[in-house]
Amino acid sequence: MTANAGRRIVVLTGAGISKESGLSTFRDADGIWAKVRIEDVATPDAFARDPEGVHRFYNARRRRLVGGAIQPNAAHVALARLEGAWPAGVTVVTQNIDDLHERAGSRNLIHMHGEILKARCSACGVVVACTDALGTDERCRECGIKGAMRPHVVWFGEMPLELERIDAALDACATFVSIGTSGNVYPAAGFVDRIRSRDNVHAVELNLEPSEGAGHFDETVYGPATEVVPAFVARLLGARG
Repeated sequence: MTANAGRRIVVLTGAGISKESGLSTFRDADGIWAKVRIEDVATPDAFARDPEGVHRFYNARRRRLVGGAIQPNAAHVALARLEGAWPAGVTVVTQNIDDLHERAGSRNLIHMHGEILKARCSACGVVVACTDALGTDERCRECGIKGAMRPHVVWFGEMPLELERIDAALDACATFVSIGTSGNVYPAAGFVDRIRSRDNVHAVELNLEPSEGAGHFDETVYGPATEVVPAFVARLLGARG
């Protein structure tokens, strides 16, 4: 363990950290993409072709997230605790579109794939909170155009969000921690290579099983996120003294 309290930490999280809260992953054998075709629900072309079908898919996911059964788990809580206790600062970069990090207490958070509890107007670009169902009858409150509101999520073929802010965080960090991600989705999969090009940066993978890029990490710990993440955070804070 090379991290100390004077060195910034960047944490990358993926679907695996939210799985234990009851949210499905995407690429597992029984995950979302095993049941629904990407081309039907998660591309700009899909929305242009069948907006109601795309809305039904995301409305169901949004409804489940706000229904009360899905709550932050011990891994989310541990990362919020780390942020509050680490003097040099912690940035969480998440590929997840849920709000579990926020509900656990994380504040320095970047949603690189968007947020399902927000909607964006494809005409004027305004982003608004959205906890209810969206449909083609919805009018944008900014420009008034009907049917232009879409989930504020990054679809296949679109650029992830806030890449400049992410780059700045990676360039400033001394410890990089990857949690619950498959390691095969770019650009996030390339973050570990980016930080390893610098001296004195420690890379850690906390995952249920080795990711595709596991060999690029200095330290690896495997097991359920609700076990390995709180233990890792406790070790970091304990080493800080």
